[in-house]
Amino acid sequence: MLTLRIEHIGDMAIVECKGRIVRRDATVKLREAVTAQQNVRIVLLDLTKVGAIEGGGLGMLWFLQRWTDDHDIQFKLYNPIHSVRDRLEHNNAMLRFDIITFEEMMSLVAYADNQYARAA
Repeated sequence: MLTLRIEHIGDMAIVECKGRIVRRDATVKLREAVTAQQNVRIVLLDLTKVGAIEGGGLGMLWFLQRWTDDHDIQFKLYNPIHSVRDRLEHNNAMLRFDIITFEEMMSLVAYADNQYARAA
């Protein structure tokens, strides 16, 4: 089962994922969560607590990458665990996704928070 929590910081949406992205219901839930973020500049998908991803999940990540590109939204993956990273690498998906480091994530959060503070 996949659970999602979405946090907004300025014009960035952080989608925290917990569970497995292996069944259709999980991929649909993920698609609905990300495509609802039409008014942001960045969608950051936190994969820290995702224990497994299968073919349908990989396909959904590719779909979401295309969808965000079409909507001028940056799509970034953060901290996939070793087994998930292996699946991404095995399917040559690393070339398609922007997988960011902790330092890059903190910079994005600081920038989004700063932009939000200026707007207020």
